Amino acid sequence: MSLRRTSSPAAWARRLPHDDADELSWLLFHQEDVLSLAQARRHLSPKAIRHRLATGRWRQVHRAVLVAHNGPVGAGQLRWVAVLAAGPQAILGGLTAAQAGGLRGFPGRPVHVLLPAACRRGSLPPGVLAHRTATLTDRDVLAVGQPRRIMPARSIVDAAQWAGADQEARAIVAAAFQQRLVAADDLHRIVDRLPRVRRRQLILGTAADAAGGSHSLPELDFLRLTRRAGLPEPTRQKIRCDSDGRRRYLDAYFEQWRVHVEIDGGQHVDPRAWWADMRRQNDLWIEGDRLLRFPAWAIRTKPDEVIAQLKATLRAAGWQG
Repeated sequence: MSLRRTSSPAAWARRLPHDDADELSWLLFHQEDVLSLAQARRHLSPKAIRHRLATGRWRQVHRAVLVAHNGPVGAGQLRWVAVLAAGPQAILGGLTAAQAGGLRGFPGRPVHVLLPAACRRGSLPPGVLAHRTATLTDRDVLAVGQPRRIMPARSIVDAAQWAGADQEARAIVAAAFQQRLVAADDLHRIVDRLPRVRRRQLILGTAADAAGGSHSLPELDFLRLTRRAGLPEPTRQKIRCDSDGRRRYLDAYFEQWRVHVEIDGGQHVDPRAWWADMRRQNDLWIEGDRLLRFPAWAIRTKPDEVIAQLKATLRAAGWQG
């Protein structure tokens, strides 16, 4: 089965059925042209289904799931394939549910579905992972939208505990805060209800730091370095106004000593962003602040050098530690 992303919201709007369309047309519209074999049999005879498949108008992408076109299968359609293949109690979960709710910056495969612990499921197509849980209530499920998916906070906790590595789990939690999808209290309530959640302390610790202003993985890594080195705790995402009146957020600011640390990510390859950062740096120097800049890769691979420069700067600014 070859599955690629396709289609846009505008394209789906153009396919809105007429008011007098039959039930099958509305079903296909609501399910993005994906339907189960059982659904197809409720509207069509076996002969009609076989004819659509034989002529290439439809495709069978899974033993029990059909797609009512012969083009590429998009990301939204793949989610429908996953839940219809996994069975009527399947719900989009983890990273997949979070992405359906707006989370950006992570790969769309595999598709994660969540199932009650006791339910049976069908066979799954390639690229779909099923997870089981004994803790699943109505308040965990988003009340609107199709296919059904887990609420944002639960989806982030599950995505973090299902992640392949701790670093990936931290990145997911940090991104959820950066993109304004969750709040710290939301994650605490979920973790408190899941007695066997993996990475409990990592999730809660990352959430606390992210709620405090560290909204990216390099910023979280930098905060860990300062704590490990016994340095003062910086203020994170402090708001200041530039000379042009625009609001800016400082990555880390040691306010007592007027030392500002900027952590540069991939966005600094953009000349306009680079110049904006240079201008902000000049404003800080004019006002008397000391500024250090570190690339994100240095935080990960040269931590001793980062801390040595930071200590030297703080001492030069009057820190007695």
